[in-house]
Amino acid sequence: MSLKFGTSGVRGLVVDLQGQPARRYVAAFLKHLQASGQMAGGRVLVGYDLRPSSPEIAEDCLAAIAHAGFEPVDCGAVPTPALALQAMTTQSAAVMITGSHIPADRNGLKFYKPAGEVSKSDEQGIVAALSDADVPDYDESVLDEFEETLEAYRDRCVDLLPVGALEGVRVGVFEHSTVSRELMGEVLAALGAQVVSLGRSDVFVPVDTEAFSDALFAPLPGWVRDQKLDAIISADGDADRPLVMDGSGNFVRGDALGLLAARFLDAKTVVTPVTSNSAIEHTGYFDQVVRTRVGSPFVVAEMEKAEKVVGFEANGGTFVGNGFDLMALPTRDAILPAIAVLGLAAREKISVAELVSRLPLQVAVADRLQNVPAERSGPFLDRLQKDAAYAAEVFAPNEIADVNAIDGLQFHLTSGETVHFRASGNAPELRSYVEAGTEARAKELLAWSMAALEKAVR
Repeated sequence: MSLKFGTSGVRGLVVDLQGQPARRYVAAFLKHLQASGQMAGGRVLVGYDLRPSSPEIAEDCLAAIAHAGFEPVDCGAVPTPALALQAMTTQSAAVMITGSHIPADRNGLKFYKPAGEVSKSDEQGIVAALSDADVPDYDESVLDEFEETLEAYRDRCVDLLPVGALEGVRVGVFEHSTVSRELMGEVLAALGAQVVSLGRSDVFVPVDTEAFSDALFAPLPGWVRDQKLDAIISADGDADRPLVMDGSGNFVRGDALGLLAARFLDAKTVVTPVTSNSAIEHTGYFDQVVRTRVGSPFVVAEMEKAEKVVGFEANGGTFVGNGFDLMALPTRDAILPAIAVLGLAAREKISVAELVSRLPLQVAVADRLQNVPAERSGPFLDRLQKDAAYAAEVFAPNEIADVNAIDGLQFHLTSGETVHFRASGNAPELRSYVEAGTEARAKELLAWSMAALEKAVR
């Protein structure tokens, strides 16, 4: 059985999730909410992404909700942040069926309490409540809340900027198979932008918004040039991780997007994982920067301790906490940071490229080795941490100055550069995050790091 909780929700092979396993996890989620006094009954919303297995798994979830004595509500194919917003607004629990950026043969469940995402302790409670008992079918009709869910989220996105704020701005929407592909265009058009639809796919495409070197993204610079675009925006499958390319054909790093979104909202405190750019503390934009492990539950837990707080991950998914005119939405959102960056650039009458270039950040790049199971990545990282001689051998000719083990291993080199190795919590992947003073050096160091990983784990 491949199912397990990763950085955000339960993930695994479709063949291991659909049917009774999905039903049992949802039943355990609701049993945990009842046992912990967080929810006695009421509505539970279900949404899903566009991968082929998602609608059938949604039916499993709705059956489990009804069997547990709760009211099942079908929200259909909607972005994860839209489902979360509807759940919090209506004081409902929710289940999102999505595998995010992982291939279509895998899928997952992401759980929300009425107050927001489940915590790591909630995850433990759900696992403890799992039962082998079968959950029967449910034949009665369920409430349909698709339009209401999309409309509320669309309004929230449009309200981020004044009417007509993006007039004269020409933006491409890389649609592929993200569940937000129509919505992104609608929001941009409502704000006055000229919208160009690009790259729609009739089959599900596993888009990893951090893997800029993927062949999937090769057409984007040409689209920018040929369509005379000021930017391209997109998102992953369930629209909680953004993708932005500027008008010069360069990708904008996710942590830069989150940083600019926090500046746009005038945040006082920023919460972000250790994988985000190490220079954020030195920007002077915020009163406090709090670092966490990778995973939305860790970000949300720290956000609860502050006011006027924005969280973001290295993938650009942005969380809004309390203290703003905008309603809090402490879950990853892809459209907010994209709109915030476009809005900041328009307000300051500069290009997105110039806006990003003004950030005092090191150049950061990342890549991944796929099909690296935990039984390979785990021992490698463990030895790298405990055996200083082995670490020095792996990193030669670079010299290690310090190591941060908050999540994975982040090596600070004597040159002032950073190399961070981390196994994905959601997929059999080993990732490398690199920071350096110039783009050329960052790419050189990333190529070296990927070769070192390849040699060590293959």
